[in-house]
Amino acid sequence: MQSIIESLLKEDVQDFLLLNENADVQKLLLKQSEVLGVPTEAIAQQLVGRKKAKTKIATWYNTRGVIYPPSINVEQSSSEATSRFKFALLRSLIKDDQKVVSVADLTGGFGVDTHSLSQRAQHVDYVEPEGYLCELAKHNHKVLNGGHTHNITHYHASAEDYLDTLDERLDLIFIDPSRRKASQRVYKLADSEPNVVKLQSELLEKADYVLIKTSPLLDIQQGCSELQNVVQVIVVAVENECKELLFLLQKDFSEEPTIWAVELNRYGEMINETSFSLKEEKNSVVSFSSPLAYLYEPSAAILKAGAFKGTAEKFHLKKLAPSSHLYTSDSLVDFPGRIFKVIEHVKLTSKLKERFKTGHVNILIRNFPLSVEEIKKKTGLKEGGEEYLICTQGDKNKFVMIAERVK
Repeated sequence: MQSIIESLLKEDVQDFLLLNENADVQKLLLKQSEVLGVPTEAIAQQLVGRKKAKTKIATWYNTRGVIYPPSINVEQSSSEATSRFKFALLRSLIKDDQKVVSVADLTGGFGVDTHSLSQRAQHVDYVEPEGYLCELAKHNHKVLNGGHTHNITHYHASAEDYLDTLDERLDLIFIDPSRRKASQRVYKLADSEPNVVKLQSELLEKADYVLIKTSPLLDIQQGCSELQNVVQVIVVAVENECKELLFLLQKDFSEEPTIWAVELNRYGEMINETSFSLKEEKNSVVSFSSPLAYLYEPSAAILKAGAFKGTAEKFHLKKLAPSSHLYTSDSLVDFPGRIFKVIEHVKLTSKLKERFKTGHVNILIRNFPLSVEEIKKKTGLKEGGEEYLICTQGDKNKFVMIAERVK
């Protein structure tokens, strides 16, 4: 591994990677076995890695000398936006800037989260059972630090073995267990590797806080039932797409956890947020109405968090129906999500196509018996354009509306 890293770091090889970042990798693999003395497979891996990193982890992409692992490891890594959020979270947990902070990342991988956490913590342990990933992370962390010594110690070990030898208490342990076992996707935390359900007591004995990253598909209540001492459940969305579901644990905490829905832009800056407890959501009072002048679709983070009634109450909006997660009002209010102005109520018939000059409209389905494809077939419409066709239903009636997007 070290010899490959050294070969890839040669100036002419680095220049080649920069100049050929848009090259056809398959053609390159077929054309020659080596490039500048480096196996073509290794060159191809770097080109693919750089392409994936360009928008996902821009700082890494823009740093000369970063070496990339197989594309699956880049895909599984956190984005720069979500890793920066973890840095901000660590700062909020430990507000004393004078305190010396110690952190361990027990599933280091490509090392993106480790690097972000090291911007606040004075001591960070990176732990990774795959030797090649550990070597790459060690190299890349040094490159990202301008070639100087950094505050990260790299351990080629499993999370369990590292914990067995840990004899000091840390401020935070971060762990992102693999959601694949024998190439099969698993959905329960107890089936992940490492098994965080089994390890959680030991983790809480060795750190003030434990932060567990899970799939955004995991059911929040299921996660809370598998884990103990959950202080906070954090839904992290980037540009209106749920990316991570984080569970923050603290020893001896026994109250109801707070649910925190966070919306970030691509740079990791917070656009909006909302927090609530399950009890607050249950006790929220919501009223219902047919569509009024404006429709509101909550952000992906709010929808995942399940803040359905609380959102209506907080923004003084009416809901269309208990299962239709769209809100409505007569006057425009600022809202964390998409906002539409209702132009016209229509019927789903073939004549509807005549209403749109180009025959194109954006079709939005929310709690409606027909799919987008079925609506396209029934009306002859194609997707696209500036206007929206919103199809939903209340308790008794179905609604089909032409709308324009306000936000």
